[in-house]
Amino acid sequence: MKTSLLSTAALVMLMAAMPASAADIRIGLQDDPDTLDPHQSRAFVARIVYTGLCDKLVDVSQDVEIVPQLATSWEYREDGKVLVMQLREGVKFHDGTAFDAAAVVFNIERAMTMPESRRKSELASVEKVEATGPLEVTFTLKAQDASLLAQLSDRAGMMLSPKAAQELGANFGSNPVCSGPFKFVQRVQQDRIVLEKFADYWNADNIHLDKVTYLPIPDTSVRVANLRSGDLDIVERVAATDVATVQGDAGLQTAESVGLGYMAIYANVANGPRAENPIGQDARVRKAFSLAIDREALIQVVFAGIGRAGNQPWPPTSPWYDKDIPVPTRDVAASQALLKEAGVDRVPVEIQHANNPVVSQVMQMIQAMVAEAGFDVTLRATEFATLLNEQTSGNYQLSRSDWSGRPDPDGNIHQFVTCKGGINDTKYCNPEVDQLLNEARAATDTAARKEKYAAATAILDRDLPIIYLGHQSYVFGFKKSVTGFTAYPDGMLRLTGVNVE
Repeated sequence: MKTSLLSTAALVMLMAAMPASAADIRIGLQDDPDTLDPHQSRAFVARIVYTGLCDKLVDVSQDVEIVPQLATSWEYREDGKVLVMQLREGVKFHDGTAFDAAAVVFNIERAMTMPESRRKSELASVEKVEATGPLEVTFTLKAQDASLLAQLSDRAGMMLSPKAAQELGANFGSNPVCSGPFKFVQRVQQDRIVLEKFADYWNADNIHLDKVTYLPIPDTSVRVANLRSGDLDIVERVAATDVATVQGDAGLQTAESVGLGYMAIYANVANGPRAENPIGQDARVRKAFSLAIDREALIQVVFAGIGRAGNQPWPPTSPWYDKDIPVPTRDVAASQALLKEAGVDRVPVEIQHANNPVVSQVMQMIQAMVAEAGFDVTLRATEFATLLNEQTSGNYQLSRSDWSGRPDPDGNIHQFVTCKGGINDTKYCNPEVDQLLNEARAATDTAARKEKYAAATAILDRDLPIIYLGHQSYVFGFKKSVTGFTAYPDGMLRLTGVNVE
């Protein structure tokens, strides 16, 4: 029997015809997402998954500028009351259906009207949305809204398959179908979310990964340990205490970006019967609680100085920060005086918080600090998605939670404190605040907007439905074999151009 050998040329041709080895990436998340329906979702980690799963009309650059994604261009008309967008051609959803103006209309109307939607307040300025051409969509606004493009750069602007959304209704998150670079494969609660590359993605040439697996691991040290052992390729939100460990590992690297959001404690002031306690019913008690906290100590001890102490929805480095309301220094005597004025001595209060080590350390420090002023704090650690559900239902007194922040200031405040805000879990309601924030949305002049936000901030600093603690930076750890990764100020993991060598 004669055996023939392949020539070099034939071998090269054969190798070229074979599929390239799969590039898979494993990403460690701090929490498990609440839901995979962008219109119902509120969790930060869900947004991380959405960056791979669901494209938006517009995106945010590293410089926090609004840039094209599914909309290629846009312009305001009629004194800012009409927004016309031109849409990208040749885009498909993961189920093969076409993306067009009609799909945008469906998505915006779903976000505005679906009973379970948390996007209603973000789109409150929209009177109607129409397909004015196959790839042209027109938003008619009730009033000018300087925040609208920023809202469309996040979940309000994410595009879901109308076919899938109609079929699944409020259960869309069980099998999400979007138009992003990766399509949904599997989710096992508290264990993993698996996506795979969408072959018909409009920008597929810049997607080098075949599979993405998100793994929720609340313990930051465990996440880092898994990164060092090779079981993970990227971890988000590396704890400040673990940064040196990652940077000292020859096989790893870090990337950091200052966040746009805040850390806070939400007070239940009117969300059901659990609001009926001194801290829920008396702003003086909430002020006393706030004055008993050493915010700078929290940043230095827990976050190793990586971050900023804060007392507003935006950091002291932001142009929207009101310097007339500085971050309060700890004052136990003033705190005790306020409690006395409110007619209370010792105040028992339960605070729920996410069950990860960093948040737990923050809360233990706060527990000790406020005890000196007269607060007897019971801490209740819970899984993050459960925490959010408890906030929504009003089953809490105080709740420790973060907000990742938005490029426009409206996204850090309006939906949390307006009477009908989509994420107003405190149920705080002050018509004066509503008017100021609505006017800030409608103002096109930056100075006028700043004046409105300052006035609203002053009222909120008095009423304190939300007790702001500070602002943290996002630190990512990843293998040196991961190329093309860039940190963004919104804390998202954008996978376009990313590869694992």
